[in-house]
Amino acid sequence: MSASSIAHADIAVLGAGSWGTALAIQFARAGRPARLWGRDRAHVEAMARERGNHRYLPDVRFPDSLHLITELADALDGVDDVLLAVPSHAFRALLLQLLPLLPAASRLCWATKGFEVNSGRLPNQVAHEILGSSRSVAVLSGPTFAAEVGRGLPTAMTIASPDTDYAEKLAHDLSSTNFRAYTSTDITGVEVGGAVKNVLAIGAGMSDGLGFGANTRIALITRGLVEMTRLGVALGARRETFMGLAGLGDLVLTCTDNHSRNRRFGLALAQGASVASALEQIGQVVEGYQAARALRVVATREQVIMPIAEALYGVLYEQVAVEQVVRGLMLRPVKPEFD
Repeated sequence: MSASSIAHADIAVLGAGSWGTALAIQFARAGRPARLWGRDRAHVEAMARERGNHRYLPDVRFPDSLHLITELADALDGVDDVLLAVPSHAFRALLLQLLPLLPAASRLCWATKGFEVNSGRLPNQVAHEILGSSRSVAVLSGPTFAAEVGRGLPTAMTIASPDTDYAEKLAHDLSSTNFRAYTSTDITGVEVGGAVKNVLAIGAGMSDGLGFGANTRIALITRGLVEMTRLGVALGARRETFMGLAGLGDLVLTCTDNHSRNRRFGLALAQGASVASALEQIGQVVEGYQAARALRVVATREQVIMPIAEALYGVLYEQVAVEQVVRGLMLRPVKPEFD
């Protein structure tokens, strides 16, 4: 469908995977018409015919105000707001593709989680590098599974932006009877939470897959939260952000529910699968795998001690046995809990 017949009040959602589709559905349900664009033209055309994303969100029908767009320029034509819902490794490339097409007055938000692997930059840093610092930007994050949002189950999340008016506008546009969006100005803290929790969820899956029990799982979550907070504060985030939806909330959800690809990836590794075969089993992007590399880059650069994250890097990239990692963590020197 061409964008010429669609109102400019629409939001353009770029990325037609499970999360981009779920967010487009939620905006449309809440009263904000949405244009959904994806790189796979055949997939977008199939969604337009079927009025659903049967590949990622089976049995969820699209609202009438969700429009499928095959051309990127049409998706962007005249819109006020653009939402990127792509994996972290595709974030920079899509921004560069947008640069000559994005209307000057358009505001930009994203649901991308993770540090850029090679540079260790957060999404907001990459966006400012490419688009400059004058445009209003925001990140959408929190404890959300796309399948549950798509089905309309009660959900809460955080929208963070230095521009409080923009965060509030997005929150109002996204909120409905079954969806509540909260606002924050701590974009760094919200992004750090979204990046680190994916790595820790792999560890939770490994732990449960090896039968280590509930005690081990909660120890990993709690001490992982300490590492997440430590890194976030070093990067300029506020400590209290990590006690909220985008910190503790997202961490607990991703570590404890098998909707999480990262957790399922860890479970597969614990059951003897190689990294390559475990990734193949999941069949979608496992953000925590690449994030473990990026997290190590950032922690080293900032001189932040993150023993759990470092141990998981060893399992994923240095063939360290999981049992050896657990023993190593248990044998660390005794110290105050909040040192």
